[in-house]
Amino acid sequence: MRAVAAILLFMSGVTSSAETAGTIFINGNIYTVDDEQPFAQAIAVKGDRIIFVGANADAEQFRGDKTRIVDLAGKTVTPGFTDSHCHIFGIGEREMTLNLEGTNTREDFLAKVKERVVQTERDKWITGRGWIETFWKPPQFPTRADLDKIAPDNPVFLTRADGHAAVVNSAALKLANIDHHTSDPFGGQILKTNGDPNGILLDNAMDLVAKNIPKPTEAETEQALLKGTDREIKLGWCEIQNAGSELSDQEIIRRAYAARKVKLRMINAAYGPGEAANTLLKNGATLNAFDHRFTQRTIKVIFDGALGSRGAALLAPYSDKADTSGFLTQKPEELRPMFEDALRRGIQVETHAIGDRANRLILDLYEQAFKAVPPGERKIQEPRWRIEHAQILTEQDLPRLGKLGVIASMQPSHAISDLFFAPARLGMERLAGAYAWNSLIKSGAIVCGGSDAPVERGEPMIEFYAAITRCPLPEHGLPVGAPSGVELRSEQNSGQDVLWAHRQDAYVPPQPEGWHPEQAVSREQALRMFTINAAYAAFEENDKGSIEVGKLADFTVLSADIMKIPAPEILKTRCEVTVIGGEIVYGDR
Repeated sequence: MRAVAAILLFMSGVTSSAETAGTIFINGNIYTVDDEQPFAQAIAVKGDRIIFVGANADAEQFRGDKTRIVDLAGKTVTPGFTDSHCHIFGIGEREMTLNLEGTNTREDFLAKVKERVVQTERDKWITGRGWIETFWKPPQFPTRADLDKIAPDNPVFLTRADGHAAVVNSAALKLANIDHHTSDPFGGQILKTNGDPNGILLDNAMDLVAKNIPKPTEAETEQALLKGTDREIKLGWCEIQNAGSELSDQEIIRRAYAARKVKLRMINAAYGPGEAANTLLKNGATLNAFDHRFTQRTIKVIFDGALGSRGAALLAPYSDKADTSGFLTQKPEELRPMFEDALRRGIQVETHAIGDRANRLILDLYEQAFKAVPPGERKIQEPRWRIEHAQILTEQDLPRLGKLGVIASMQPSHAISDLFFAPARLGMERLAGAYAWNSLIKSGAIVCGGSDAPVERGEPMIEFYAAITRCPLPEHGLPVGAPSGVELRSEQNSGQDVLWAHRQDAYVPPQPEGWHPEQAVSREQALRMFTINAAYAAFEENDKGSIEVGKLADFTVLSADIMKIPAPEILKTRCEVTVIGGEIVYGDR
């Protein structure tokens, strides 16, 4: 009788030994990113933690009278995706201001600006973001003259997609008192034509105009945060690592979490050097606040500009503009004390570095700090400092990240966007260490993946596709041949690198096998970049990044099997369900 009773007890889904799950997800095609158990069908969740991963039949033992059963119907499940580098307020603000993303011609760009001018009162500012001239013909920066024709009575400030350049009109320049006498600020440049400002401002020069723009209200800033986090959850991101914030931003973020307005998990960085970094150093880290939703333990430094606007700091002049090598946006000697203090206090440092000069110098500064503050004097023995972007590395510097334990936080979409101008900016030799994900992995470095939204679109499927193919998006693809009648000639049989006879900023026609395919990663490596590697980069690998018993129940449910389908089909794959802490926060509830 006891044996019969035990069988009946098992069949009813209740046992005396097993925990009872609040929710069991069954019939899934689950990629766990757990080497001990790579695949599964079912996940049982109690509270916000995973209590079982395995077969459907075995999950039954965790079923109780009130257990909810969610049938995944064969859909693909991965650990919750993490965007290791984005700008959450910028994502929301892009939706609230003039969104210039996808303006693929100068005419389209100007038409959108003109439309906004018609809707705006005289003398009121017009701001927006998202333009990029890469796909315009010719691919040249817009100018203040272009804007003056359509907006003579409104100051205009429009940020390039990468956030490292802006175009402004004459009204904006006048308010900032910028004329032919104005000198370049440190870490920035006022581009000029025949000695007069032409409307393009690079990096720190943007601040000369931006400081005159009325600040958004706290309510508007919170709205940007909520719009941004809502978009991220719908895309399948379970966590973001917000790459920089001021004190005022942090107050708004904390209030939103305290009011339970935000479900998305966030690792937040404080901009430094400055007030935000000083406050973090003084007060210490905030870890796993608001039910593991918010952590702040990182200082974000911006060390150079961007490649597209020629602000990235290079060791040698730009191949397509020999009078500049870019510039640093911080003075190295002023960073040293902050770095050493951070190391002693257990504060992580992440630094934006794109050019090979910037990457070499920041590795030097990190190494000097590690030597100045030995492990015995550190609050955290393994600091896990990061380089954000790490786009261009010399053969000499590339292995240093692995040796120093420095994490490469990289965004695959940058490579498939930049492939159209990077050869012109860098020349062939420097391309060998550009966007070198595979080489970094082979050298022993941890590479975590992000999107840099709103610089890029911020969609996880685009990032995954870019990582494994290094091919442009279909809407950016070009036929193999010279655009606009430009004759291109190649010195290499592979066609990967192109020299141009008539125009230095010509497009590089993409090849079917991808741009420098030797740097593409496998699907397994790509999945790790956005899951367990991202968790490691935030000291969270014991809580997140894989689907394992004891970890937080964060996972992303996809419409197709991205680990097996043809690569182009990945771009058609959509997030069907987002689960954070066992709660379905997006999708079929």
